[in-house]
Amino acid sequence: MITEGTFTVSGFTGVPVEVAEPVQTALGVGVATMEKRYAGAVEGRSTTLFTSAFDPARGVGTYVALESFEGSLDGRSGTFNFVHVASTSGSDRFGEFFTVVAGSGTGELSGIAGGGALQVDPDGTHRMRFDYTLG
Repeated sequence: MITEGTFTVSGFTGVPVEVAEPVQTALGVGVATMEKRYAGAVEGRSTTLFTSAFDPARGVGTYVALESFEGSLDGRSGTFNFVHVASTSGSDRFGEFFTVVAGSGTGELSGIAGGGALQVDPDGTHRMRFDYTLG
């Protein structure tokens, strides 16, 4: 099944991470938490642990996000985790990866498996697509 929705982000908050002997690279590494609210055939909210190596001045870097979703897909309620990754060299998006975490589904979303994609429209609208099965 393929289902889509839009989302908004709130509460993007940096989280201090102390490393005894950090390795310094050309890109700063950071961790943050955020919350997303979904509307459409994807309805609900997620909390996210967001990590990145990114230079905001150049718009270059990579992120890895692990989300815990609660709500519904196509009217089926429950919770599950998913992870997504993407890179940019400033004006593009590549190296994308998106998967539902195996064994994480509850309720009517128990047994969920699959992948998906995140897209940002030219007008700034954020979209999430899940391509999933229930087993």
